[in-house]
Amino acid sequence: MGTVSRLSVAPVKGLAQHHPDEILIERTGVPGNRQFLMLDETGRLFSGIRHGRLVTVVAEYLRDPDRLSFRFPDGTVVEDEVRLGAAEVVDLWDTPRPSHVVEGPFSAALSEFVGKPLRLFRADAEGGAVDERVVSILSESSLEELGRQSGHDGPVDGRRFRMLVTVAGVRAHEEDEWIGRRLRLGEAVVTVVETCVRCATTTQNPENGARDFDTLRLIPAYRGFANGKHVEFGVYADVEEPGRVRVGDPVEPL
Repeated sequence: MGTVSRLSVAPVKGLAQHHPDEILIERTGVPGNRQFLMLDETGRLFSGIRHGRLVTVVAEYLRDPDRLSFRFPDGTVVEDEVRLGAAEVVDLWDTPRPSHVVEGPFSAALSEFVGKPLRLFRADAEGGAVDERVVSILSESSLEELGRQSGHDGPVDGRRFRMLVTVAGVRAHEEDEWIGRRLRLGEAVVTVVETCVRCATTTQNPENGARDFDTLRLIPAYRGFANGKHVEFGVYADVEEPGRVRVGDPVEPL
């Protein structure tokens, strides 16, 4: 049996992660997690894969009262209530996501930071609303194994994978064996569905966004490609029974 060693959430997809001691996992995900997203002038999703330094921007979201703030690396803080403008259906990975434009200073501040026009949206659905699967899980042992296989000095920093739940006390890649099984995470129960297909965001340093570790080459070098083309690391799960999850809680296949 493993234990929860880290929890990771981010109010805005692509911005800095927070690591709370406790989260509530509902059927639709963690309330407020990845609730907001950025689109460029063509309507395409804009995140850390296109501008790594976004991880240096810290977003804080309060749901009651409904307020959002951004703290930029130069110390500038932009804060306001969340005022919703026009409704739009955002196309994310060929999936329509009903959303609303967020009015106020946020889009302008982000646009200035990245050097191109961006618009900030809030997804209408609650909790991990921009993701098809709302729970992601990775073990510390898998990170350690990646470090060994790649000649890295120590375990790889798991924050680059932006997983909701990190697990200690299980074997390397044991999480892959949970696919198709129910898993207790603290008070919650999830069903592990599939492995996570990784993208170039995982090559970026979680502190500054610099591309400094070639995950897309190093992972398949010892694990191979899934279906001959996909790089997979960690697993996704659906929520069966909502509940609170705390650092130190047991992780147990059922």
